[in-house]
Amino acid sequence: MRYAAIDIGTVTCRLLVADVGDRGLRELYRRAEIVNLGDGVDATGALSAVAIDRVCAVVEEYLEIVIGYASECPVEVRCLATSASRDASNADMFSARLEQLGVKLSVIEGSREAELSFKGASACFAGERLLVSDIGGGSTELIVGVAGEAPLHSHSFNIGCRRATERLLPSDPPLAEEIDSLASWAREELSGFFDEVGSLGFAPERYVAVAGTPTSVVAIDQGLDPYDPARVHGQVVSAATLERVLDRLAAMPLEERAHVVGLQAKRAPVIVAGLVILREVLALSGLPSFTASESDILEGIILDAASNERSISGDEPAIK
Repeated sequence: MRYAAIDIGTVTCRLLVADVGDRGLRELYRRAEIVNLGDGVDATGALSAVAIDRVCAVVEEYLEIVIGYASECPVEVRCLATSASRDASNADMFSARLEQLGVKLSVIEGSREAELSFKGASACFAGERLLVSDIGGGSTELIVGVAGEAPLHSHSFNIGCRRATERLLPSDPPLAEEIDSLASWAREELSGFFDEVGSLGFAPERYVAVAGTPTSVVAIDQGLDPYDPARVHGQVVSAATLERVLDRLAAMPLEERAHVVGLQAKRAPVIVAGLVILREVLALSGLPSFTASESDILEGIILDAASNERSISGDEPAIK
């Protein structure tokens, strides 16, 4: 079977086209665009018309790509949105715009987002006891469990790199006290999760970090230009390396940060907040490093669709 997954997050809009068969998932096409759907949502509670237009333009391009892959066989399309759309008062209007393009949007709850992220991120670490994080623009999902099984415990927190930047990092470059304030907020929000995991008697042996913040750490540290997913996926990053990258970027004004090799220019405004959150998760985990993963919620969406374990939003459209 052939599937297309579109993930519309607070910062990025991503597409994965893949075949799923007896040997698992075979990637055919992947693309990501920074669209900043969540610009201002934390303050206004609504998606802006300009941001909706940006996303719809990208989704329209994605659908043209999917049509090309449907020339050989039908493609089942799954499209979901996460934190910014969960928080927005006008999410229905956004869904209606996408329906005009022929896309049925599902705005999923944080618990479902965590489940799908774990399914995708754990695919490469069969049998290992994992902590998985998905640091997005508006929320952070933390999940623990044994790879290949259902998650043991998960939680979605309303703390993400865009939300944190807009609330707590107004200066350019951010002041030390602003970064300390963000770190304290992150620790306070996230620490209870690790207490609960400890009470369950579960001790992760690996921390797998998905999404743009951890993969950017690898790309920046290795000076990747162009970005090479094969050199990023599975890379183990020490706490010292993470701290070094954070210190470097936090000291730069935005204009300089946007030109750092290995960092997407459009991610530069929110990367410092993302790195602070990532650092706090790593510290709370008690582990010495994290493993960056290119396999994430996109793979989770497709694997979930292929297994028919549970439909995201009912009958999904197929492009033929």
